[in-house]
Amino acid sequence: MDRSNSKEDQELQKIIESAKRLGVELDEEDALQWLTAVAAAGADEITVDIKTGTFGHKITMLDFSPEDLAHFKKIGRLVEFEDVPGQVETALALSGSAAQSKIQTYPGDADFFERVNIYADTREEACQILAKIIREKALNTIKGPTYELIEVKFGSYPQDMDRDDNKMFAGSPISWPAKAVELGYFEATTPQGDPIKVFWNEVANDPGWCKLDWVIADPIRKTLVNASNMLDVTWEAPDESITPLDGYLDGFFQEVYLEAESIPIFSKLVKNVSGDALDDYVAQLRKEVKKYVTKDINYGKAAKRMYNIFRLTGRYNEAAFLRELFDEPTTMLYQVWALIRTIDDCFQPGSSISGETLLHQADELILAVTRVLEGVEEEEIVRLLLRLRDLLVKDVQGMELSPQAEAARAEVINVVNNFFYEKLTAIPEIRSFIEGIQKA
Repeated sequence: MDRSNSKEDQELQKIIESAKRLGVELDEEDALQWLTAVAAAGADEITVDIKTGTFGHKITMLDFSPEDLAHFKKIGRLVEFEDVPGQVETALALSGSAAQSKIQTYPGDADFFERVNIYADTREEACQILAKIIREKALNTIKGPTYELIEVKFGSYPQDMDRDDNKMFAGSPISWPAKAVELGYFEATTPQGDPIKVFWNEVANDPGWCKLDWVIADPIRKTLVNASNMLDVTWEAPDESITPLDGYLDGFFQEVYLEAESIPIFSKLVKNVSGDALDDYVAQLRKEVKKYVTKDINYGKAAKRMYNIFRLTGRYNEAAFLRELFDEPTTMLYQVWALIRTIDDCFQPGSSISGETLLHQADELILAVTRVLEGVEEEEIVRLLLRLRDLLVKDVQGMELSPQAEAARAEVINVVNNFFYEKLTAIPEIRSFIEGIQKA
């Protein structure tokens, strides 16, 4: 089909010209191939990679590279839940930037998504089984030579309460630090000031948002990886009806499933996905974009979510630009947030993350920036990173982050945010989208 005079082709040419001005090497032939493939993909089309056994939404699979599959499968063995014959069946998938490894040369965290289907006579029984397997998983992976459990999200607050000087509201997700998981409860106070204890099993019937987070040391890459597993849990009753325990069955628009053996459970569950699932998914992404461009400013994270919005809503030219942006060497600056999170984890009381590991990660980032960036941009970010590292050397000895290091960290974050902001807002269509989100 001749696209040379089409409106879409003219819009793509504008994007390509803007990309060139920004120093983003957008290959026109590759962009056209991707645009053709993504436009031809059906809304619910699933595809399987016979060679690797991975499968997922066709548009998602266009962005997945099996190059690091062995690495992610190794992490997957730590975070995944095991099947229990006749009681629990699971399907583990990559999500987030890990599922878009073909385009995200410098991915963020190792995010996983797992469908967990529980056979039980009643919903209450299914909830108790879920409470048991999550706590067992957390306790079995609480700490090891190369990993440490950070927190578990499980259950919903049964009432308003004050916890660790923070107000928690009834119905909101409960976060359990590793110590609270071990104890099986945490202490809080009512709004009236009366002490109370909230027990793990008592919140099981309202499991809400279920997610586990770890920090993992990669001895080969000599870096720390934040790994998470978000669960989508369903109850299968004796009459074979499927009920999501949090009230909503997630769609399948950003998962790459790791084993072909999971196809039967995946196929069974997604039959129950709402016809509005895509709209709901995009609406949730828009909320996240708004958060990152108005409150918790992070234009790198906003860009990743906008890419998913654009590719799923037919705004393919804007998606093509962001797709190339995250394949650019300069976007390795996204790794700054991984360093910032490592700093947070390292300075937690009782953390097993060594100061040596933290400093090594800072050194690796500085070297990477030096290798790929040029000119004034490189000099500024390297100067700030070196200043931050020098302050961290002193702070890790006392295991307390100083105000000076906090200030230096804020400067680094500001520079990285400015980098992504300038790239995004230089494209009129993307700038207009951001401004609309900010005003909404």
